[in-house]
Amino acid sequence: MQHVPDTTIVDISHNVAQYDIQQAAYLLLSAYRHFQKGAIHVLLVDIFSGNSPKMLLAEKDGHYFIVPDNGLLPLAFDKNIERIRLCAEFEKPFLFSDWLNHAAKAIEKIIAGDLAWLVPYNEIKGGQHSMLNAHAHGIDCGIHYIDRYGNVVLNITQKQFDEMVRNRPFKIKVMRTDITTVSKNYNDVPEKVPLCRFNDAGFLEIALNRASAADLLGIGANNSGNLHYQTMRIFL
Repeated sequence: MQHVPDTTIVDISHNVAQYDIQQAAYLLLSAYRHFQKGAIHVLLVDIFSGNSPKMLLAEKDGHYFIVPDNGLLPLAFDKNIERIRLCAEFEKPFLFSDWLNHAAKAIEKIIAGDLAWLVPYNEIKGGQHSMLNAHAHGIDCGIHYIDRYGNVVLNITQKQFDEMVRNRPFKIKVMRTDITTVSKNYNDVPEKVPLCRFNDAGFLEIALNRASAADLLGIGANNSGNLHYQTMRIFL
């Protein structure tokens, strides 16, 4: 606010698990498209990553992203980023306030249309996705995220699901219930009955109508730091 007092700040979330760049990438991918072009998105997750932490400015779909070089961008967008520039490179020790002040100055220059001081950056770190594992019995999916309703978001998109399932019968086991169809809405099934659906970000999620799928599966949101080690199988 000291640098750009007339701007509008929207706080998307303070609930990302510590150092969980996969969770942050999912939230970014889910949220950015709902903002107007020209919006500047600041990602404050794991900013001290690496021996010489770097701050990057990326552009995609008319949006700007100020983000640490820690693998978060490729996790969110894969290689579909239009332009990446180097904003700053820090030497340890440095403080969170140092990073934030550099970000604020960068925002001030972006708003003023002054990007000439930035240099292209092509050495971005890669992020490690929870991988899909297709085999004779089905598809093992990683768990991307658990939202505040206890919906369990898997790392398979609708496009991937359609390509891998190919209209064959499928089954997802949730305790003693088998999910065999993709629902459109939560209330397509009775209360407290499991379902799967594709959410607004395009990922398959396991949910319960008016209840928590995460609680039923014993992987509550408080355990989100361990999500990289959780999988669910789509049986074919």
